[in-house]
Amino acid sequence: QVQLVESGGGLVQAGGSLRLSCAASGRTFSSYAMGWFRQAPGKEREFVAVISSGGSTYYAGSVKGRFTVSRDNAKNTVYLQMNSLKAEDTAVYYCAATLKRIGIFTQREYDYWGQGTQVTVSS
Repeated sequence: QVQLVESGGGLVQAGGSLRLSCAASGRTFSSYAMGWFRQAPGKEREFVAVISSGGSTYYAGSVKGRFTVSRDNAKNTVYLQMNSLKAEDTAVYYCAATLKRIGIFTQREYDYWGQGTQVTVSS
């Protein structure tokens, strides 16, 4: 069992930055691919970024070049650095964990989810 707790959300002006953190319980954190997803009001939850257990990173086209996902296995924590934020980035952001090696862009492949943290970007 893995428990995930996100933090770092808040209100920021367009063009600003935020760093989200996701702290995980358990001793096998390094084995998990860690994904970030988001859900805007009235929309379905969508993929944002993922970092594999080996450190490879992948991004949605809408955030590539602006967001950076990283992990610190010693701290059981994954981060999402968000720069040049836009109003359309406003959403609840969730981190998730999976042991799967394929399909890691797809939320149904994830077994564990955090409670989410609100990010609001004012224009």
